[in-house]
Amino acid sequence: MLYILSFLVAIQSAHWIHPRLVRIALDKNIVDNPNARKLQRRPTPVLGGIAVFFGSVIGLGCASITCDCSELFIVVVAMMIMLYTGTMDDILDLSPALRFLIEIGTVLLLIFVGGYTLNDFHGLWGLNQIPQGVAIPLTVFAAVGIINAINLIDGVDGLSSGYCILTSLLFGVMFWYVGDRTMCMLAVVAAGSLIPFFFHNVFGKNSKMFIGDGGTLVMGIVMSVFVIRILRHGSMSEVYDAANIGLVPFTLAVLSVPVFDTLRVMTTRILKRKSPFHPDKTHLHHMFIRLGCSHAATTLAILILNFFVVLCWWVSYMAGCSIDVQLYIVLVLSILITSGLYNFMEWHIRHKTHFVRLLHRIGYRTHLNRTGIFFWLQKKMDRM
Repeated sequence: MLYILSFLVAIQSAHWIHPRLVRIALDKNIVDNPNARKLQRRPTPVLGGIAVFFGSVIGLGCASITCDCSELFIVVVAMMIMLYTGTMDDILDLSPALRFLIEIGTVLLLIFVGGYTLNDFHGLWGLNQIPQGVAIPLTVFAAVGIINAINLIDGVDGLSSGYCILTSLLFGVMFWYVGDRTMCMLAVVAAGSLIPFFFHNVFGKNSKMFIGDGGTLVMGIVMSVFVIRILRHGSMSEVYDAANIGLVPFTLAVLSVPVFDTLRVMTTRILKRKSPFHPDKTHLHHMFIRLGCSHAATTLAILILNFFVVLCWWVSYMAGCSIDVQLYIVLVLSILITSGLYNFMEWHIRHKTHFVRLLHRIGYRTHLNRTGIFFWLQKKMDRM
């Protein structure tokens, strides 16, 4: 009952503050302006991250009335640092180097103050607890990578928020089954605070607001905390080690699309002698847009692809595959989906084949904004 109450409080809190943030952003011109690289056609407020953070914190505050959430204090501090950093980046356009330094500092804070260290492979390649000298740089590398992977999938309406809702629920189920009630509560309120934003972002017109770097960095640090909590030595998730459940393959499967798509994009940029942070339109979601898909269809397709990887990991576990084989299956599927599918479709797009013309016709039919039900939902969102 407490989880349901906190979930509803998070939803209501984010829902209440959302229109107020839209008005503030428009009054103060805190908007994302359209350009040749971006997909929107009008200036759009970018304070959605504040709504998500607000809903999460109020939800946790409600839960703390009867549940001890004090160990999440350092996590909330890290979320706040990321919120300030991302919001300043949205307004002032910070340099990538400064952002990286702040992200690294925030992860080190979690390591040395909160004890959040990725220091156990849980049987993968025969490894269990690893030395602290290896664990600390590995944790920084993994957490900063996750933060930026979440940040870089924010390209179409509903994608980053929809993806983070999905991952929060998947991690939340894991925490529930192992009895980690504190992390389960964080997953529940994170998902709840994202839901109102998701609907406004996808269906709203006057109420539309982007989550911005503030929101993606907040959710990136939360996803990093979930991964570290599962993989650190002495975690409640260790009960799955004896059951041959690969915890490393599971976390990688949940994060498969953003992580491997980011690796592909950054590697391609480096091979072209460009900065890995040079913005372009080569992400997986850009490919779906070029195929004529709507934002909603693009979001749905990527979420289905990501969930498919998780499902295949689960099937491999149920089939009795070893932890190592579970990892290899996740790796192969992730590479095929992010690199194989992207390059295959890009070849057809460049050569304007009959296949891609067929996909364009199918993609055109996914544009729900041309239907009456979309306008009805749009009016509902704007009226809220």
